[in-house]
Amino acid sequence: MATHISGSPEETEALGTDLAKHAIEGTVFALVGPLGAGKTRFVKGLARGIGSTGSVTSPTFTLIHEYRDGRLPIYHFDFFRLEEIGAAERLGLDDYFFGDGVCVVEWADKFPDLLPRSARWVSFEIKGECAREIEVK
Repeated sequence: MATHISGSPEETEALGTDLAKHAIEGTVFALVGPLGAGKTRFVKGLARGIGSTGSVTSPTFTLIHEYRDGRLPIYHFDFFRLEEIGAAERLGLDDYFFGDGVCVVEWADKFPDLLPRSARWVSFEIKGECAREIEVK
């Protein structure tokens, strides 16, 4: 477990970029934290670190975005709007989690039992206007 203090959105992205260096097929990042805590900024850095040049946005309404132009595909999920576990199960998560890329799940704490035991949990806590405490487990 490691705790990082981010003083800006750019530092949050840099943490994602750094963690991307160690990502391999089947890596799952489970992100938790309140709205505005930096989850999507982290994913922007992660995507950049894997080599994607795509425009990373939160998949709040589409539930999943795919970025396939890096060294590994990235599957970016958002559970925020899902009301029940059945809706998440219908996404075919196992095909993604145990597939050819890296998965990132925002609001993962809504359905933690659906994630693989090997998921790397990343918690975001707002400490100030731009300050964030980010814990990686």
